Amino acid sequence: MAAAAAVAALLLLWPATASAEGEGRRLHTLFSVECGDYFDWQAVGLLHSLRKARQPGGVTRLLSCGPDQLPSYRGLRIGHTLQVPSYSRHPRTGDWYPAINKPAGVVHWLKHSVEANNVDWVVILDADQIVRGPIIPWELGAEKGKPVAAYYGYLKGCDNILAQLHTAHPEFCDKVGGILAMHIEDLRALAPQWLSKTEEVRQDKSHWSTNITGDIYGMGWISEMYGYSFGAAEVGLRHKINDDIMIYPGYTPRIGIEPLILHYGLPFKVGNWSFSKLEHHEDGIAYDCNRLFPPPPFPREVEMLESDPNVKRGLYLSIECINTLNEGLVLHHASVGCPKPQWSKYLSFLKSRRFSELTKPKNWNGQLVENRKTVQHVPSLKEDNKRPKIHTLFSTECTPYFDWQTVGLMHSLRVSRQPGNITRLLSCSDEDLKNYKGHDLAPTHYVPSMNRHPLTGDWYPAINKPAAVLHWISHVQTDAEFIVILDADMIMRGPITPWEYGAKLGSPVSTPYEYLIGCDNILAKIHTRNPSACDKVGGVIIMHIDDLRRFAMLWLHKSEEVRADKAHYATNITGDIYASGWISEMYGYSFAAAELNLRHIIRRDILIYPGYVPVPEVNYKVFHYGLRFGVGNWSFDKADWRNADVVNTCWAKFPEPPDPSTIMKEDQGTWERDLLSIECGRALNKALYWHHKRRSCPRPSPVDGISSKLETVTTSSNFEGGNAKNSNANRLKSHIDLAKMKAVKRVAAIVSPVHRARRLARSSRIWIVAVWAASVAAFLLVISMFFTDRRRSVSRSRVSRSQKAHI
Repeated sequence: MAAAAAVAALLLLWPATASAEGEGRRLHTLFSVECGDYFDWQAVGLLHSLRKARQPGGVTRLLSCGPDQLPSYRGLRIGHTLQVPSYSRHPRTGDWYPAINKPAGVVHWLKHSVEANNVDWVVILDADQIVRGPIIPWELGAEKGKPVAAYYGYLKGCDNILAQLHTAHPEFCDKVGGILAMHIEDLRALAPQWLSKTEEVRQDKSHWSTNITGDIYGMGWISEMYGYSFGAAEVGLRHKINDDIMIYPGYTPRIGIEPLILHYGLPFKVGNWSFSKLEHHEDGIAYDCNRLFPPPPFPREVEMLESDPNVKRGLYLSIECINTLNEGLVLHHASVGCPKPQWSKYLSFLKSRRFSELTKPKNWNGQLVENRKTVQHVPSLKEDNKRPKIHTLFSTECTPYFDWQTVGLMHSLRVSRQPGNITRLLSCSDEDLKNYKGHDLAPTHYVPSMNRHPLTGDWYPAINKPAAVLHWISHVQTDAEFIVILDADMIMRGPITPWEYGAKLGSPVSTPYEYLIGCDNILAKIHTRNPSACDKVGGVIIMHIDDLRRFAMLWLHKSEEVRADKAHYATNITGDIYASGWISEMYGYSFAAAELNLRHIIRRDILIYPGYVPVPEVNYKVFHYGLRFGVGNWSFDKADWRNADVVNTCWAKFPEPPDPSTIMKEDQGTWERDLLSIECGRALNKALYWHHKRRSCPRPSPVDGISSKLETVTTSSNFEGGNAKNSNANRLKSHIDLAKMKAVKRVAAIVSPVHRARRLARSSRIWIVAVWAASVAAFLLVISMFFTDRRRSVSRSRVSRSQKAHI
């Protein structure tokens, strides 16, 4: 036991001494932390992964710690450490900005560390990373004057006035970060500029706005990243940018590429398990003996979660990240003298040959990074290489209301065989994300919520759509040529492709929104310099990626602009029947497109609202169920189900639409309208059915209100559309009314207030009638008893008089 602890201690505390052979190839790795529990467990994980990956050369932790923090700090023995002065509170300006500790720490290391005089190459990492294989700059293609780095696309300031203000060479500004591999001479030239430019950008508060920096909070929080890019431009460094070296857990790697770094800066999820580093901000797990992070699913469980081999590979990377972090904690606890942990299946797995084999060091198998940007993507093995690649996006919030819409849309996207990748843009606050249960409903890009505008305080959730698209295009690289943007409240009936509808660069495709009358009046004249180019469109958008890159920021800006223009909310100006500015985001889209002179190809054959009469012989590709629609006595309105958690309640579904065979064919248009409405309602229930089945909901029993026989019929008729089987289902319904009474109690908790109110109203009327009937019956009973008693009394009186007469 003691020997094992000593070995573990040496492994954790002794700096890696292996060095790359050859003249001019001495390598050192740096990472910056602050003194606190949050960074300590990250440091434990990173240091362990570096040793596991056999990273050559030494490793130094740059520890930024204030004098008042040091006496109580308990992590001084975590790895080889150089204490550097804390810049969290700037010594000159008093500005609180802990991120500046990174360049300040590097400057201090170059000036005061003996190691800095004995190395040729330096790798700089972040603490919240797990390394999977040796990061060797020259193997990645780094040269003197040409460092290697990962791509940070959201650094918009490289392309606008921010770069022009803060560097004499804005044309050299590279959007990079995450991992930096460079020659020591380049770092010596860069480091002072990195620090000074960070201070400079941080003080430039007049240019903190989102449309300039790309920082969605507009708070200057990414000033250090700009400090690096502007400093590198200032000294003439041109980066070789590669986006395959590093990946965020939760993302899918490019086929054939083994990323060397897992950067767990964002929340991620595998099945019902999830991890977010922010949930452990004050977690002393590095010092709590034998406590680990919640174990992720085992590899064999991941095998059952996903059929796509490359998506599955992404899930394996996610569990590898946390398993390696936990393995580091196990060794760290042993090194500080913690008692031997109790046996568990998970600990046994971490110590197994299987885990060792899965996490053995990965060697870089990509090409040498050239002077260009490579990007992550997931090409479909079945894609036609002659067709442009497509990526489909839709925006949601983390609520039950959007979750059931997500289930419906995702199922229909799969059934319709929409080509390319699909991403849900999930706008969610940190607080809501802690309790959110729907991480596994779709491939997801997490976006900070803009429901309450961070600058104006305006409550306008619709702005999340342009904000989310901007965040996605700034943070995620894609090789897709065209982007399809949908709304969550849609059901796909067939694939939407640019080649079918003629989309091209400069000419997006969309569907008509005729009520946007502001395109024809003073609203357009105020908010765009090119009002004649304002197209009344929305709903479905097919846009070239280069157009979207130019357009996304302007879409958000114009949405904010129109939303702030309360003087022109009137219905006769906007067409908004509520005159509340609720469709500002739609005008933001049209005005931004007009500003860039993007002229839409407007197609009326893509989308239909259920309840509208279809154009004869048109095969619509999308249902947009944004309005109430119905057939006979049945109707559906998405707003009625705003608070219904049908996704997390097993076998919950919406009221079934009528059987198509019962629809009277009075005229062709009305009949086709009703059939489409029924199809949309059934598609939602079909999606919910397969969702519940995929989540292994317990098989419903007659006691719960749904017989196994009905389930079979529901599966085959409601979800497959056989007319004969539909009739069987209807006949069965008459035999299960009694069982359904109990089902009503179970489902009542998820029914919307509107439906509940209607049911209560009906119940009240029935109760009043029942009380009235009971009162009448009681009155008649009393009267009857009174007269019966009187007749008996009279009869007894007569008998008494008769007896007296005889006496």
